[in-house]
Order: sequence, then structure tokens, then C-alpha cells
Amino acid sequence: MSRAFVFPGQGAQTIGMGHDLARAYPAAKAVFDEVDEALGENLSALVWEGDQDTLTLTQNAQPALMATSLAAMRALEAEGVDLADAAGFVAGHSLGEYSALAAAGALSVADAARLLRLRGRAMQEAVPVGEGAMAAILGLDLQAVTEVAAEAAQGDVCEAANDNDPGQVVVSGHRAAVERAVEIAKERGARRAMLLPVSAPFHCALMEPAARAMAGALAEVTITAPVRPLVANVLADTVSEPDRIRALLVEQVTGRVRWRESVETMATRGVTEIWEIGAGKALSGMVRRIDRSIACRAVGTPDEVAQAAASLQA
Repeated sequence: MSRAFVFPGQGAQTIGMGHDLARAYPAAKAVFDEVDEALGENLSALVWEGDQDTLTLTQNAQPALMATSLAAMRALEAEGVDLADAAGFVAGHSLGEYSALAAAGALSVADAARLLRLRGRAMQEAVPVGEGAMAAILGLDLQAVTEVAAEAAQGDVCEAANDNDPGQVVVSGHRAAVERAVEIAKERGARRAMLLPVSAPFHCALMEPAARAMAGALAEVTITAPVRPLVANVLADTVSEPDRIRALLVEQVTGRVRWRESVETMATRGVTEIWEIGAGKALSGMVRRIDRSIACRAVGTPDEVAQAAASLQA
């Protein structure tokens, strides 16, 4: 059996995430302490006791979700799970790619936290609030949604931004164009098409200013080869070379999250089990819709950590 560890992206954040892990495992608590120190603020207090709307702000959600994923990873390690032995690949959905790289030893937790704080701010500031939007199109495949987006653009930006699973594609761009895409998708037979409650149009050409900001920041950060290959969002293929990873993290800001293809790539490389490390179970749901033969396991609570570790030692 080949296994992959995958790491969630924005939308999985909830108040209290990771708190039980931090209480149960000193190594998990240390991750939150390290992120707080790297950011120069008490992010963990916001994550555990704060306001959901404040946590959902992109600049907070991104490092918070990474911290929660790495806390779960450190808890697994405390139970004797070594990523290099347990997994053949790592992958992450959008910001989850940074979590995957930190878990695989390619990025330090502190650098990942600082990069994600900058990434969140830069993505938020790239487009004035209200000018951009994203919408989920359910029941149409990537080709159909790409055609919808092209028809809806009418001189504006409207792109397929997230190819999540065979029946869920997200479009991103100028608000008016995305609203047109919602109506066209309904006319084309989409089961549902609705605007998403996000603060910026991620993973489209409008994010170019954020990509430039990340290029500058990533140039200053040490990246080493991960202990297991990363299945990169924009490639839907494996990468291990540090400078290539650096370039792809920049490209990822404006590029499509090719999650469906990434899971298909892992399946063709023999992956039969995927562990979702961190908050929520959204990626597990996507994986099941992509390939029902892949077994999924959520690893985000002390009980789930203990059960996952025990399964390896059985």
C-alpha cells in the first residue's frame, strides 16, 4: 500500500482547531508557540478563543491552518510516525502546499508562517474589496466550466481557478464576470452555481501583484528537498528540486489548483490511501469523488492521531 499525506486549504478554519492536540501533545503546542513567535503575535489565542470572522481573514486563516496541520503532524511523530517511512508523497490544496512542504522538511515552520502571512495580505491587497469574486460550479467538468468562464469574461478576467473534483470547479475573477459565469453555468445545466464567501479572487490573473510579492519573499527563504516528493498544485505532478519548488509556489498564486489531476497522479503512482492532516475533511470528500478506490483518513484530533498511528503498527 502506498500512502500520501495531504494538507487542507482555506475554508477548513474553525475556532478551537488544534487546541486538543496542543493540550495532548507538547510537540503540537510547540508548533503554535513557534508560529506565534515567528509572527510576533498571539495567533494561537485567535485560533482557540477568538472570533470566526477574524480567523477567516485570509492573512490569519492561512498561517492558522498551517499551524494546525503541523501540530497534527508533530503529534503523529510523537506517536512514532515518520513521514518518510509512512508516506510516498505529500500534497496540499493551495496554502496547504506550504503545510506539506513544512511537514516534509523543505520549509521551516517559522518561514512557512511568515510566508503565509505575507501571502494572505498580498492576495487580499491585490484586488480592492468588492471588485473580485469566486463561485463554485457543481455538476459541470473542467472543460465545460472553462468554456463558461471564457464566455462570461467579456473583456474581464474570469478563469477556472480550482479543479477540485469531477463535479466541482471554482471560477475566479472580476465580480461582474463571475456573476455572469454563475448564470451561464446554470443555463448549461450546472446542478448548482453560487458565489463563495471569500474576500478576494484567488488563483487567477488578478493575483499578479501578490505573485510578485511572493517571488521577492521566497527568494529570501531557504528551501531544501522534501523527504518525499510534493505533488504540486500547478503541475499535478511530482517535484523535489528546491528552486523548482520556489518557482512553482510563485506560479501557484495566479495558477489553477489542479487538485483532481493531482489525486489522479497519485493514484497512477500507486497511492491507495490518503491521510488528510489538519483541520476538517474537505479534501477527503474531494478524493472520494475523484477515485472511490482510495481510502481516506482524517487526522486532526488526538483520537484520530492515536488511531492513525496504531494502524501503522498493526
